[in-house]
Amino acid sequence: MRCVVFGTRSFDESSLREANIGAGHELTFIQENLSERTAGLSAGHEAACLVVGDSGSALVLETLKAQGIRGLVLRSAGFNHVDLEAAARLELPVLRVPAYSPYSVAEHAVALLLTLNRRVHRAYNRVREFNFAIEGLMGQDLHGQTVGVVGLGHIGLAFARIMLGFGCRVLGYDPAPSDEARALPITFVDKETLFRESFVVSLHCPLLPSTHHFVGQAELDLMPAGSFLINTSRGAVIDHRALIKCLKTGRLGGVGLDVYEEEEGVFFRDLSDKVLTDDQLVRLMSFPQVLITGHQGFFTRQAVTAIAETTIRNLDGLASGQWDPANEVHPAAHLA
Repeated sequence: MRCVVFGTRSFDESSLREANIGAGHELTFIQENLSERTAGLSAGHEAACLVVGDSGSALVLETLKAQGIRGLVLRSAGFNHVDLEAAARLELPVLRVPAYSPYSVAEHAVALLLTLNRRVHRAYNRVREFNFAIEGLMGQDLHGQTVGVVGLGHIGLAFARIMLGFGCRVLGYDPAPSDEARALPITFVDKETLFRESFVVSLHCPLLPSTHHFVGQAELDLMPAGSFLINTSRGAVIDHRALIKCLKTGRLGGVGLDVYEEEEGVFFRDLSDKVLTDDQLVRLMSFPQVLITGHQGFFTRQAVTAIAETTIRNLDGLASGQWDPANEVHPAAHLA
Protein backbone atom coordinates (compact mmCIF):
# COMPACT_ATOMS: atom_id res chain seq x y z
CA MET A 1 0.00 0.00 0.00
CA ARG A 2 1.31 3.45 -0.87
CA CYS A 3 1.40 5.53 2.32
CA VAL A 4 2.60 9.08 2.90
CA VAL A 5 4.08 9.60 6.37
CA PHE A 6 3.72 13.16 7.64
CA GLY A 7 5.68 14.77 10.49
CA THR A 8 8.55 12.34 10.03
CA ARG A 9 11.47 12.43 12.43
CA SER A 10 14.60 10.34 12.05
CA PHE A 11 13.42 7.69 14.51
CA ASP A 12 10.04 7.45 12.74
CA GLU A 13 11.68 6.63 9.43
CA SER A 14 14.14 4.08 10.79
CA SER A 15 11.55 2.26 12.93
CA LEU A 16 8.90 2.19 10.19
CA ARG A 17 11.39 0.96 7.59
CA GLU A 18 12.40 -1.84 9.96
CA ALA A 19 8.79 -2.79 10.72
CA ASN A 20 7.92 -2.70 7.01
CA ILE A 21 10.46 -5.37 6.09
CA GLY A 22 8.36 -8.21 4.70
CA ALA A 23 5.18 -6.12 4.53
CA GLY A 24 6.19 -4.36 1.34
CA HIS A 25 4.31 -1.09 1.72
CA GLU A 26 5.58 1.89 -0.26
CA LEU A 27 6.34 4.56 2.33
CA THR A 28 6.99 8.20 1.47
CA PHE A 29 8.48 10.18 4.35
CA ILE A 30 7.77 13.91 4.68
CA GLN A 31 9.27 15.97 7.47
CA GLU A 32 6.59 18.65 7.39
CA ASN A 33 3.42 18.20 9.39
CA LEU A 34 0.11 17.62 7.67
CA SER A 35 -1.79 20.87 7.19
CA GLU A 36 -4.00 22.59 4.64
CA ARG A 37 -0.79 23.70 2.92
CA THR A 38 0.84 20.26 2.77
CA ALA A 39 -2.21 18.01 2.24
CA GLY A 40 -1.63 18.05 -1.51
CA LEU A 41 1.58 16.07 -0.98
CA SER A 42 -0.61 13.00 -0.45
CA ALA A 43 -1.29 12.75 -4.19
CA GLY A 44 -0.51 9.30 -5.54
CA HIS A 45 -0.90 7.59 -2.17
CA GLU A 46 -3.65 5.41 -0.72
CA ALA A 47 -3.08 6.03 3.00
CA ALA A 48 -1.79 8.85 5.17
CA CYS A 49 0.14 8.31 8.40
CA LEU A 50 -0.33 11.05 11.01
CA VAL A 51 1.31 11.97 14.29
CA VAL A 52 0.26 14.30 17.09
CA GLY A 53 0.94 17.75 15.66
CA ASP A 54 -0.57 16.95 12.27
CA SER A 55 -3.89 18.55 11.37
CA GLY A 56 -6.76 16.21 10.60
CA SER A 57 -9.32 18.98 10.16
CA ALA A 58 -12.35 18.51 7.92
CA LEU A 59 -10.80 20.63 5.17
CA VAL A 60 -7.54 18.68 5.29
CA LEU A 61 -9.39 15.35 5.21
CA GLU A 62 -11.44 16.49 2.22
CA THR A 63 -8.20 17.27 0.39
CA LEU A 64 -6.76 13.88 1.30
CA LYS A 65 -9.89 12.14 0.05
CA ALA A 66 -9.76 14.08 -3.22
CA GLN A 67 -6.13 13.00 -3.65
CA GLY A 68 -7.11 9.33 -3.38
CA ILE A 69 -6.45 8.61 0.30
CA ARG A 70 -8.54 5.65 1.50
CA GLY A 71 -7.66 5.62 5.20
CA LEU A 72 -5.62 7.14 8.01
CA VAL A 73 -3.16 5.46 10.37
CA LEU A 74 -2.13 7.34 13.49
CA ARG A 75 1.27 6.87 15.12
CA SER A 76 -0.29 7.60 18.50
CA ALA A 77 -2.94 6.53 20.95
CA GLY A 78 -4.41 10.04 21.00
CA PHE A 79 -6.76 11.07 18.23
CA ASN A 80 -7.97 14.55 19.17
CA HIS A 81 -6.09 16.04 16.19
CA VAL A 82 -8.46 14.29 13.75
CA ASP A 83 -12.03 15.37 12.95
CA LEU A 84 -13.61 11.94 13.34
CA GLU A 85 -17.04 13.09 12.18
CA ALA A 86 -15.54 14.36 8.94
CA ALA A 87 -13.54 11.15 8.53
CA ALA A 88 -16.70 9.06 8.92
CA ARG A 89 -18.58 11.26 6.44
CA LEU A 90 -15.75 10.85 3.93
CA GLU A 91 -15.59 7.10 4.61
CA LEU A 92 -11.99 7.32 5.79
CA PRO A 93 -11.29 4.69 8.46
CA VAL A 94 -9.01 5.98 11.23
CA LEU A 95 -6.73 3.42 12.87
CA ARG A 96 -4.53 4.23 15.86
CA VAL A 97 -2.01 2.59 18.18
CA PRO A 98 -4.16 2.05 21.30
CA ALA A 99 -1.25 0.80 23.41
CA TYR A 100 2.48 0.59 22.84
CA SER A 101 4.55 0.68 26.04
CA PRO A 102 2.58 2.05 28.97
CA TYR A 103 5.75 1.76 31.03
CA SER A 104 7.54 4.38 28.93
CA VAL A 105 5.12 7.18 29.83
CA ALA A 106 4.54 5.95 33.39
CA GLU A 107 8.27 5.81 34.10
CA HIS A 108 8.75 9.30 32.65
CA ALA A 109 6.04 10.59 34.99
CA VAL A 110 7.95 9.04 37.89
CA ALA A 111 11.19 10.60 36.60
CA LEU A 112 9.57 14.05 36.60
CA LEU A 113 8.27 13.51 40.12
CA LEU A 114 11.58 12.28 41.53
CA THR A 115 13.52 15.06 39.84
CA LEU A 116 11.23 17.73 41.27
CA ASN A 117 10.94 16.24 44.74
CA ARG A 118 14.69 15.69 45.20
CA ARG A 119 15.69 18.84 43.23
CA VAL A 120 17.91 16.74 40.96
CA HIS A 121 17.83 19.30 38.14
CA ARG A 122 18.98 22.05 40.48
CA ALA A 123 21.65 19.86 42.08
CA TYR A 124 22.99 18.94 38.64
CA ASN A 125 23.43 22.59 37.67
CA ARG A 126 25.05 23.43 41.02
CA VAL A 127 27.60 20.65 40.88
CA ARG A 128 28.63 21.56 37.33
CA GLU A 129 29.72 24.89 38.83
CA PHE A 130 31.54 23.06 41.67
CA ASN A 131 28.85 24.10 44.15
CA PHE A 132 28.34 21.08 46.38
CA ALA A 133 26.16 22.80 48.98
CA ILE A 134 22.87 21.03 49.64
CA GLU A 135 20.88 23.86 51.22
CA GLY A 136 17.60 24.29 49.35
CA LEU A 137 17.65 20.75 47.98
CA MET A 138 15.67 18.99 50.71
CA GLY A 139 12.91 16.71 49.45
CA GLN A 140 10.41 14.40 51.11
CA ASP A 141 10.06 10.63 51.38
CA LEU A 142 7.51 9.36 48.88
CA HIS A 143 7.01 6.27 51.03
CA GLY A 144 3.77 6.68 52.96
CA GLN A 145 2.54 9.62 50.88
CA THR A 146 -0.85 9.72 49.14
CA VAL A 147 -0.68 9.70 45.34
CA GLY A 148 -3.73 10.47 43.21
CA VAL A 149 -3.94 8.95 39.73
CA VAL A 150 -6.43 10.42 37.26
CA GLY A 151 -7.20 7.86 34.56
CA LEU A 152 -6.52 4.18 35.21
CA GLY A 153 -5.93 2.94 31.69
CA HIS A 154 -2.75 1.09 30.71
CA ILE A 155 -0.45 4.02 31.55
CA GLY A 156 -2.26 5.06 34.71
CA LEU A 157 -2.18 1.48 35.96
CA ALA A 158 1.55 1.21 35.28
CA PHE A 159 2.16 4.44 37.19
CA ALA A 160 -0.07 3.31 40.07
CA ARG A 161 1.84 0.03 40.37
CA ILE A 162 5.13 1.91 40.58
CA MET A 163 3.77 4.17 43.30
CA LEU A 164 2.44 1.17 45.22
CA GLY A 165 5.95 -0.26 44.99
CA PHE A 166 7.24 2.93 46.61
CA GLY A 167 4.92 2.24 49.54
CA CYS A 168 2.45 4.99 48.68
CA ARG A 169 -1.25 5.09 49.36
CA VAL A 170 -2.86 5.36 45.91
CA LEU A 171 -6.16 7.09 45.17
CA GLY A 172 -7.79 6.65 41.78
CA TYR A 173 -10.29 8.62 39.73
CA ASP A 174 -11.76 6.97 36.65
CA PRO A 175 -15.39 7.03 35.49
CA ALA A 176 -15.16 3.39 34.35
CA PRO A 177 -12.28 1.57 36.06
CA SER A 178 -11.38 -1.84 34.69
CA ASP A 179 -11.48 -5.06 36.67
CA GLU A 180 -7.67 -5.01 36.58
CA ALA A 181 -7.65 -1.59 38.24
CA ARG A 182 -10.18 -2.64 40.87
CA ALA A 183 -8.06 -5.68 41.72
CA LEU A 184 -5.22 -3.43 42.89
CA PRO A 185 -5.10 -1.80 46.35
CA ILE A 186 -6.31 1.50 44.91
CA THR A 187 -8.98 3.53 46.68
CA PHE A 188 -11.38 5.03 44.14
CA VAL A 189 -12.66 8.45 45.15
CA ASP A 190 -14.38 11.46 43.64
CA LYS A 191 -12.44 14.22 41.95
CA GLU A 192 -12.54 16.65 44.87
CA THR A 193 -11.33 14.06 47.38
CA LEU A 194 -8.43 13.07 45.15
CA PHE A 195 -7.14 16.63 44.77
CA ARG A 196 -7.72 17.46 48.44
CA GLU A 197 -5.89 14.43 49.87
CA SER A 198 -3.07 13.80 47.40
CA PHE A 199 0.55 14.81 47.91
CA VAL A 200 1.05 13.94 44.23
CA VAL A 201 -1.54 14.13 41.44
CA SER A 202 -0.56 12.45 38.17
CA LEU A 203 -2.74 12.85 35.07
CA HIS A 204 -3.16 9.90 32.70
CA CYS A 205 -6.55 10.57 31.09
CA PRO A 206 -7.34 11.10 27.39
CA LEU A 207 -8.32 14.53 26.09
CA LEU A 208 -12.10 14.53 25.67
CA PRO A 209 -14.72 17.26 26.08
CA SER A 210 -15.21 15.96 29.62
CA THR A 211 -11.49 16.27 30.45
CA HIS A 212 -10.70 19.58 28.74
CA HIS A 213 -9.25 21.84 31.49
CA PHE A 214 -10.01 19.06 33.95
CA VAL A 215 -7.53 20.73 36.28
CA GLY A 216 -8.54 24.35 36.82
CA GLN A 217 -8.53 26.90 39.60
CA ALA A 218 -10.95 24.93 41.77
CA GLU A 219 -8.84 21.76 41.65
CA LEU A 220 -5.56 23.62 42.19
CA ASP A 221 -7.03 25.38 45.22
CA LEU A 222 -7.82 21.98 46.73
CA MET A 223 -4.26 20.67 46.46
CA PRO A 224 -2.28 20.68 49.72
CA ALA A 225 0.60 23.10 50.17
CA GLY A 226 3.85 21.61 48.87
CA SER A 227 2.11 19.04 46.66
CA PHE A 228 3.12 17.99 43.14
CA LEU A 229 1.21 17.95 39.85
CA ILE A 230 2.44 15.75 36.99
CA ASN A 231 0.98 15.71 33.47
CA THR A 232 2.13 13.25 30.82
CA SER A 233 -1.29 12.86 29.17
CA ARG A 234 -2.50 15.79 27.04
CA GLY A 235 -1.72 19.47 27.54
CA ALA A 236 -5.28 20.76 27.44
CA VAL A 237 -6.23 18.64 30.46
CA ILE A 238 -4.79 21.54 32.50
CA ASP A 239 -5.93 25.16 32.39
CA HIS A 240 -2.46 26.70 32.21
CA ARG A 241 -3.65 30.22 33.00
CA ALA A 242 -5.05 28.92 36.28
CA LEU A 243 -1.84 26.97 36.85
CA ILE A 244 0.30 30.09 36.42
CA LYS A 245 -1.91 31.96 38.87
CA CYS A 246 -1.45 29.15 41.40
CA LEU A 247 2.31 28.96 40.82
CA LYS A 248 2.66 32.66 41.58
CA THR A 249 1.55 31.94 45.15
CA GLY A 250 4.44 29.49 45.64
CA ARG A 251 2.04 27.01 47.21
CA LEU A 252 2.78 24.00 44.99
CA GLY A 253 5.90 21.97 45.61
CA GLY A 254 6.43 21.29 41.93
CA VAL A 255 4.83 20.82 38.52
CA GLY A 256 6.14 18.38 35.92
CA LEU A 257 4.82 18.74 32.37
CA ASP A 258 5.65 16.59 29.37
CA VAL A 259 2.75 18.06 27.39
CA TYR A 260 1.41 21.55 26.79
CA GLU A 261 -1.88 22.83 25.40
CA GLU A 262 -0.26 24.86 22.60
CA GLU A 263 2.70 22.57 21.95
CA GLU A 264 2.10 22.37 18.19
CA GLY A 265 4.87 24.23 16.40
CA VAL A 266 7.07 24.17 19.52
CA PHE A 267 7.61 20.62 20.74
CA PHE A 268 9.70 18.26 18.58
CA ARG A 269 11.60 21.26 17.17
CA ASP A 270 14.96 22.86 17.92
CA LEU A 271 14.12 26.49 18.68
CA SER A 272 17.34 27.24 20.53
CA ASP A 273 18.23 30.04 18.12
CA LYS A 274 14.68 31.39 17.83
CA VAL A 275 12.56 33.77 19.90
CA LEU A 276 9.87 31.82 21.72
CA THR A 277 6.68 33.80 21.14
CA ASP A 278 4.40 31.79 23.44
CA ASP A 279 4.38 34.07 26.49
CA GLN A 280 2.42 31.54 28.55
CA LEU A 281 4.97 28.80 27.97
CA VAL A 282 7.85 31.19 28.71
CA ARG A 283 6.14 32.16 31.97
CA LEU A 284 5.71 28.53 32.98
CA MET A 285 9.38 27.86 32.26
CA SER A 286 10.39 30.79 34.47
CA PHE A 287 9.17 29.13 37.69
CA PRO A 288 11.93 27.27 39.56
CA GLN A 289 9.48 24.59 40.69
CA VAL A 290 8.33 23.77 37.13
CA LEU A 291 10.03 21.09 35.02
CA ILE A 292 9.03 20.82 31.35
CA THR A 293 10.08 18.17 28.84
CA GLY A 294 9.13 18.20 25.17
CA HIS A 295 6.62 15.34 24.91
CA GLN A 296 9.28 12.66 25.28
CA GLY A 297 7.40 10.42 27.68
CA PHE A 298 6.74 7.83 24.96
CA PHE A 299 10.32 7.95 23.68
CA THR A 300 11.86 4.60 24.54
CA ARG A 301 13.22 2.04 22.10
CA GLN A 302 10.51 -0.44 23.05
CA ALA A 303 7.68 2.06 22.59
CA VAL A 304 8.93 3.42 19.26
CA THR A 305 9.29 -0.14 17.94
CA ALA A 306 5.79 -1.08 19.11
CA ILE A 307 4.27 2.05 17.52
CA ALA A 308 5.93 1.26 14.19
CA GLU A 309 4.89 -2.40 14.24
CA THR A 310 1.25 -1.58 15.02
CA THR A 311 1.23 1.15 12.35
CA ILE A 312 2.42 -1.34 9.72
CA ARG A 313 -0.20 -3.88 10.87
CA ASN A 314 -2.83 -1.16 10.52
CA LEU A 315 -1.62 -0.53 6.96
CA ASP A 316 -1.90 -4.27 6.32
CA GLY A 317 -5.49 -4.06 7.52
CA LEU A 318 -6.32 -1.09 5.30
CA ALA A 319 -4.82 -2.89 2.30
CA SER A 320 -6.86 -6.05 2.91
CA GLY A 321 -9.97 -4.32 4.23
CA GLN A 322 -9.73 -6.41 7.41
CA TRP A 323 -8.17 -4.43 10.23
CA ASP A 324 -8.25 -4.96 13.97
CA PRO A 325 -11.50 -3.31 15.13
CA ALA A 326 -9.87 -2.52 18.49
CA ASN A 327 -7.57 -0.10 16.66
CA GLU A 328 -10.32 1.82 14.85
CA VAL A 329 -11.53 5.14 16.27
CA HIS A 330 -15.16 6.15 15.75
CA PRO A 331 -16.82 9.57 16.10
CA ALA A 332 -18.49 8.56 19.37
CA ALA A 333 -15.03 8.39 20.98
CA HIS A 334 -14.88 12.19 20.91
CA LEU A 335 -18.05 12.44 22.99
CA ALA A 336 -16.97 10.32 25.95
